[in-house]
Amino acid sequence: MGSPLKDYEDQLQALAGELAGLRFMSQGSVVRRYTRCGRPGCRCQGDPPAPHGPYWQWSAAVGGKTVSRRITDEQAALYQEWIANRRRALQIIAEMERISAEAGEVILEEGSAAASRRVS
Repeated sequence: MGSPLKDYEDQLQALAGELAGLRFMSQGSVVRRYTRCGRPGCRCQGDPPAPHGPYWQWSAAVGGKTVSRRITDEQAALYQEWIANRRRALQIIAEMERISAEAGEVILEEGSAAASRRVS
């Protein structure tokens, strides 16, 4: 059976490998939108209304301001992949931090035990 630190290091290596395999990333969200115009008599104003669309829209906070862009079906698929990659990267980093904290406790305990043995 391996040492606890070796197990932590192996877990970190596996997560680092997964992180390295992620490609492009983007923050934000992608949504399908339907809109209504203001022209009287337009189908979107009818009963029942038939809104225009669907349209894809990407939105993200950039420099403290929300930026939105209308995008194509192909671009929507790319953005959805990039956003998923970013979310996974953040999950991996959080897991690496958790493992590092646990390993740190082991290292500190071993250091304290070694120091107390030297003093005795």
